[in-house]
Amino acid sequence: MNLEDLKVYQLSMVIGDKVWDIVNSWDYFIKDTIGKQIVRSADSIAANISEGFGRYHFKDSKKFLYYSRGSLYETKTWLTKAKNRNLISDKEYQYFESEIKNLGVKLNNYIKSIGNNTSQMS
Repeated sequence: MNLEDLKVYQLSMVIGDKVWDIVNSWDYFIKDTIGKQIVRSADSIAANISEGFGRYHFKDSKKFLYYSRGSLYETKTWLTKAKNRNLISDKEYQYFESEIKNLGVKLNNYIKSIGNNTSQMS
């Protein structure tokens, strides 16, 4: 199985790209403050999944998946702040909230599967 075949990786890449597209349209001050934080946390979701995937031992893999899950919820917090500050619409926020919940479930299932059997779930 390749990294790109993992559903959790695919979903995390989409979230990161959509966050980037939104933040890219903001003015300098907003980009420099909350924008950088959202982009970093959103990009960290996929980055940690890929780093864990590349590790030899399942305990190392799980450690990076836990980091990814932390970044997922950090992203949710930053998006909540963006919504509260009227930087994203309610529709955009609802989209991200739904995708984060979906990815969170899939990520938890993937974490549970690591080390329990020889196949990797998505």
